[in-house]
Amino acid sequence: MFILSNLMTTIAGLLSLVINAYNFIIIIAAFMSWINPDPYNPIVRTVRAMTEPLFYRIRSRFPFVMINGFDLSPILVLVVLQLFNGVVVQSLHQYGVSLAH
Repeated sequence: MFILSNLMTTIAGLLSLVINAYNFIIIIAAFMSWINPDPYNPIVRTVRAMTEPLFYRIRSRFPFVMINGFDLSPILVLVVLQLFNGVVVQSLHQYGVSLAH
């Protein structure tokens, strides 16, 4: 049973790491929208390619995230990711720890 416990806690740790990395990318994308960098820069293109499809879906499904030209979709995505991390990932981690005992 300890193998399943280790697997669950490892998966929870990896999910948390991926969520935290994506949170960082979202924050970078939000800052980039304020300074309007060169759109041909490979870093800018990569960050936008990683975030804009999700932001577009949020904007199309929830039109209230655009307030007077101010885009709140990154904030909504960050809130949803934190909820997922706090509920699902932490529950998975706690379940893995409880299997060890």
